[in-house]
Amino acid sequence: MKITKVVATPINVPMEAPYVWSVGMLTGMPKTVVQVFTDEGLIGIGEGPSDAQANIINDVIGPYLIGKDPLQITDLEAGVIPEWRSAMNICDPNMARAWGAIDIALWDLRGKYWEQPLYQLLGGAYRKDIKFTEYFTYRLGKEQSVEEVVDYCVRMKEEHGSMWFEGKAGFSDAENELKLYRRLRESLGDAAELRIDANYGWSLPTARKMVRELESLNIRNIEDPVIGLQNMARLRQHTSIPFSTHEMDLPQSVASGAPDAFVGNIATLGGVAATVRFAAACEAMGRNFWFYSGDGGIMTAAYMHITAAMPGMTEPHQLLSRWQTMDVIEEGVFKATNNIIQVPEGHGLGVTLNDELLKAAHQHYLDNGPCDEFKRLDDNQPYNRCPRF
Repeated sequence: MKITKVVATPINVPMEAPYVWSVGMLTGMPKTVVQVFTDEGLIGIGEGPSDAQANIINDVIGPYLIGKDPLQITDLEAGVIPEWRSAMNICDPNMARAWGAIDIALWDLRGKYWEQPLYQLLGGAYRKDIKFTEYFTYRLGKEQSVEEVVDYCVRMKEEHGSMWFEGKAGFSDAENELKLYRRLRESLGDAAELRIDANYGWSLPTARKMVRELESLNIRNIEDPVIGLQNMARLRQHTSIPFSTHEMDLPQSVASGAPDAFVGNIATLGGVAATVRFAAACEAMGRNFWFYSGDGGIMTAAYMHITAAMPGMTEPHQLLSRWQTMDVIEEGVFKATNNIIQVPEGHGLGVTLNDELLKAAHQHYLDNGPCDEFKRLDDNQPYNRCPRF
């Protein structure tokens, strides 16, 4: 089997309403959908974490892969990406992320070639019920007060059986955010699990105050409460609440004692095998690992297959799909019931790219430009800087 064509298409994954976080408002997520075509008629699909990978794949990586054997993933990576640590130090990281998106497509091809779900190629399924959190924050035209956010979460519990929740912080003053989390605990009950994502919104003094007050609310985890792993280590002295981060520095975490978990994306980690290695290293070092939110169905399917095959991945992943208005897969937008989505059972990733949905998502990108993940609350004001409070 040989690769005959590689196509990368920038798309938008828009939200039904912009949501607020520490650095601004997120209106949706620009992504790159990858298709790897072969001379045997099989097509592998992958997803990049932004639209920035599309041109790199179409102009640089794709042409190199023509005529190559798609099953020889390690050899193909060595022909595309220089030595990883040096490349990440001096090169545009989008080159590595572009490879990560292609890598997902190549693993999808492997599964289709051998007629097996991806999780079987990774050792078989330890679990097939994959856990995800329900998401909440302030949203324009939707939930714009503490009571409205609480009512929304209570409705998600009643309508969908949701008992794991994760929400934004670091975008309003401490007292308002403490009020929100107290009311959530009161309304959702002690059995509900609450995680907080501050996105660097708190200064170290504010974070110290927040964790003292949050300790009694049995918070499951706080993501990026402060900027930098060293500051997290300093904050660790004031609370037993676990921390997580997007800063994927496992050796520093082990050396400093914080954070307790990492939250990543397959493409940003370099692909499927690289993600499996990183997650296994986290487990060996006593750190948790889960996947972050804001992805399309292709990436979400890849998340589920890796999770199915890795016993140590016990924490729920983040999920924004309840708010998505479109996706590019025939199976539709993934949505959890009782915080669970079943791992897809088809060959490879187990999801099918729909050409018409891909065309619509690409047209949305062309008509509107890439969805703004950092939109300013006031266009006449500068972008937010963190820490906010």
